[in-house]
Amino acid sequence: MSKNKLQDIQSRKDLEYLIDEFYKTILKDKVIGHFFTEVVVLDWEKHIPVMYSFWETLLLDNMTYKGNPILKHIELNQKQKLQQIHFDQWLKLWSDTVNKNFSGPKASLAISKANQIGSFMKYKIDDTANSII
Repeated sequence: MSKNKLQDIQSRKDLEYLIDEFYKTILKDKVIGHFFTEVVVLDWEKHIPVMYSFWETLLLDNMTYKGNPILKHIELNQKQKLQQIHFDQWLKLWSDTVNKNFSGPKASLAISKANQIGSFMKYKIDDTANSII
């Protein structure tokens, strides 16, 4: 990508690049990296294509994702409590990665959708945790 004139997210290939860059950053992150390397040791060959499809469905209206991300995160929360700082850091890293590599309406939508998803997911996780008590 040219640093002078960033392009918008236009294709699955763009999303694959974005998600690959994002996860490279996440794995090294001191705040949330351990969720991906210790709390749940992900099968990257399975997980990353699911993320490609998730974001392709959200941003490019190509319905390739089938799954329940909230349920997966509720299960994760049962292994180690997800706190607001974790959601904030995830969103910061996502926003930074998007802004570093893309610019335009789809890039803005990627950040907006991430905010909505994070807020809703945190609400559902807290609601589920509170109903178990």
